[in-house]
Amino acid sequence: MEHPGPVRRRQLRTLAGAAYGGLALVDTALAAGPPGWHRARLVTKPLLMPALMVRTLTGPGTAGPLTVAAQGLSWGGDVALLRHGRGSFLAGTGSFLAAHLAYIAAHRSRSSTPVLATAGRRRLLAAGVVGGTGLAIAAARQERMLGVPVATYGATLATMVTAAAAVDPERGRSRILAGAVLFLVSDTLLGNRLFVLDQDAPLLEAGVMATYTAAQWWLAEGLAQAAAQGSAQAQ
Repeated sequence: MEHPGPVRRRQLRTLAGAAYGGLALVDTALAAGPPGWHRARLVTKPLLMPALMVRTLTGPGTAGPLTVAAQGLSWGGDVALLRHGRGSFLAGTGSFLAAHLAYIAAHRSRSSTPVLATAGRRRLLAAGVVGGTGLAIAAARQERMLGVPVATYGATLATMVTAAAAVDPERGRSRILAGAVLFLVSDTLLGNRLFVLDQDAPLLEAGVMATYTAAQWWLAEGLAQAAAQGSAQAQ
């Protein structure tokens, strides 16, 4: 008979995954709704990453502190960006930048090649930096002091995506890269909403949340897969 501990652990992981999926759907729907619905996001959005962290911590193998740190820092960014104003935006941007640094370190620990070893990855990084610079220019037109933080964040995000592409194929690359690309899509949509359109766009915000929550899910899945494989090899 199987020890009850692993059974409870799997049950908790299943419940946490279901909670994350349900919260993601509800928060996306709230984002797409009328302004009166947005108050409910003060409840749904801050619960997203804690649910995913529970799922990560109860998964097979050892997720590693870098993955958990990235998810915790993402939670800080989620909470900060619920508020409006320059200070909240900079706090959220800083928290997500730190999350991407943690993801980069996690990706590098699963790679046996240099990040820029291939022409494809060099082009990927260059394209990401150019896109981030374009949004930084748009941000600076609104408020000059936002240019450098947005450009720095864009370069860090592009590096995270490139590092995901450098993960070894057998160590979760397909899922990790899918999550990283979705993160880039989500932040590109957000940047355009904030700095190009400069107006409330509920459907666009729903797109931001749909791609963001999917990104975090696939990053967690890929990193957990790699951790489980590493644990099995160690045994």
